Amino acid sequence: MVTPTKPAASSPRKRSEKDDADKRWVYQFNEIDQVEKLVDSWDKVRSLLGGKGSGLFDMTRSGVPVPPGLTVTTEACNAYLARGNKFPDNMWDQVLVALKGIEDKTGKKFGDPKNPLLVSVRSGAKFSMPGMM
Repeated sequence: MVTPTKPAASSPRKRSEKDDADKRWVYQFNEIDQVEKLVDSWDKVRSLLGGKGSGLFDMTRSGVPVPPGLTVTTEACNAYLARGNKFPDNMWDQVLVALKGIEDKTGKKFGDPKNPLLVSVRSGAKFSMPGMM
């Protein structure tokens, strides 16, 4: 059975990273209300979640059957790049918490050979850029 593990610790925090530990980097599809509290327009939701992420959140909110899932924010990507390809503080922990929530909802377990949680991983920017990611 494959168990997701936490990546190696990042370098000491820089001054600009002081608030990263309290930041939300990961949202489950059914948490659109929490995302909308952070921003004041759908365009900003798309900026935060990317095109695919915001589409999945919108379909979930509209009642379209969407399997449980999560989105890592575009801010997490920007922070990762700014840190020299190191995950922001608490991001991986947030992924694991969200993944556990998906396991609980589906009754399946990531990496379990007898009852596997199958996932699809996609990248998505605010604007469509086929072949660029």
